[in-house]
Amino acid sequence: MLVLENIISDRGSRYAVSGGACASEAEAAAFLKELKRRKKFARATHNTWACLLGSGPLKNDDGESGAGMVILRMLERENVTNQIVVVTRWYGGKHLGGDRFRHVQEAVRQYLEAL
Repeated sequence: MLVLENIISDRGSRYAVSGGACASEAEAAAFLKELKRRKKFARATHNTWACLLGSGPLKNDDGESGAGMVILRMLERENVTNQIVVVTRWYGGKHLGGDRFRHVQEAVRQYLEAL
């Protein structure tokens, strides 16, 4: 499990990105469970994730509408399979509008570069 914390901060919201090997929906659930064992991540406002498996794509917005699709598109574009990527956001009290999608993209980009 690779975790990059405090990579983006904007108007009080903070972001982290994490990921690891994932070959099934059960492994995705296990990865999220393990990540949320860290209290900091369990208390996050959103843990948005996606993974591209041989059986097809999986994604979850976790209340951050459209963010799972942003992650999934980036994984498809880079042809990254069997890898779950989770973008975590701690809401800072101010709405970010469309900037939140830029932050999700930047978080995924930083994760892919760290692989």
